[in-house]
Amino acid sequence: MTSRERMITAMFNKRPDMVPVAPDTSNMIPARLTGKPFWDIYLHNDPPLWKAYIHAAKHFGFDGWLPSVGAQSRIRNAAIVKRTDERVFLQHYWEENGKRVWAPHVTVYYIADPPTYGVPTEKIGLPREPEEWEDFVDESEELTEEEGLRAAKELMGDAGVIGMNVGIPGLYNEAGIYEYYDNPAVVRDRARAHEETVEQRTRQVCETGPDFVFIGYSGCLTFQTPAIFRDLGLPSLQTITRVAKEYGLPSQIHSCGPEAKLVEIAAKESDLTNINPLERPPMGDCLLDEIKRSFGADVSLMGNLHTTEVMLFGTPDVVRRESKWCIDVAAEGGGFILSTGDQCGRDTPDENIYAMIETARDYGKY
Repeated sequence: MTSRERMITAMFNKRPDMVPVAPDTSNMIPARLTGKPFWDIYLHNDPPLWKAYIHAAKHFGFDGWLPSVGAQSRIRNAAIVKRTDERVFLQHYWEENGKRVWAPHVTVYYIADPPTYGVPTEKIGLPREPEEWEDFVDESEELTEEEGLRAAKELMGDAGVIGMNVGIPGLYNEAGIYEYYDNPAVVRDRARAHEETVEQRTRQVCETGPDFVFIGYSGCLTFQTPAIFRDLGLPSLQTITRVAKEYGLPSQIHSCGPEAKLVEIAAKESDLTNINPLERPPMGDCLLDEIKRSFGADVSLMGNLHTTEVMLFGTPDVVRRESKWCIDVAAEGGGFILSTGDQCGRDTPDENIYAMIETARDYGKY
């Protein structure tokens, strides 16, 4: 099987030729491998992150898994208001009555870390209105979502799968929690409005031609209870997974943090075909062997090596041991993708990634 075939087969809860292996290297490792300052990737799209990811997948030889490319638009109405050897500060503005009005926050781009968005100027000692600046001219290529998907699929080839994202409503931060309890009717009305459009969006996505429909729902049960998820998000999840099934596409939900209850709900009350990253305690609450026994017949699984204890600080032998354990408890009958419990850190040793891949290729054969 090709990597693409292997991933799709496992996502459909069937048995491929071997256990697919797709460590989550969505950001920092691809940026590191370019050898460039991270602001080249995140600010200048040189290269765009999706290209850096595909190159990383091919560099290591794992089964590619790119959840979404999205539209690639140029940054407009922004200026660099400060530079240091390790950071670039970008502030947006707009024109009002012929005068430039500055946003109250900046984006901080780092030399070796992903950017931080929405940082209040006063928090980092910058004036609310800069006294001097350098207008930022973005010369990167612009792509629509459909053009981005086509370009990514051409570059990926059979080395992996590429998805398109459909969102679902929920509580994603502190502000959302306060709003839900202060104005629950407003939040529920917004969720119901989303439900009215989510089927159309999902059909548009499916007709565009991704390998799978991706539902990014990070921290689903971090900022809300299972009951609130049922209230706000479950109807949309049911619609998205039903439509994806109609089109013959796998659907996948990603939610870092506590996820065990989400596995149960999605497996029993929706047509979802795959769920990840199934983080282990203490970062999450997923015990892979128990989840496989309870829900493996209903939904395929992707996870769940610990990204710090195992991948970042472990030795290759530790990675091999833990990878074998995951395969032992979750790979029987198919429907399992060996991955990490969320994103691998920037300084994850290459030899640990290779150890994970080698174990899946050798020990994970059916």
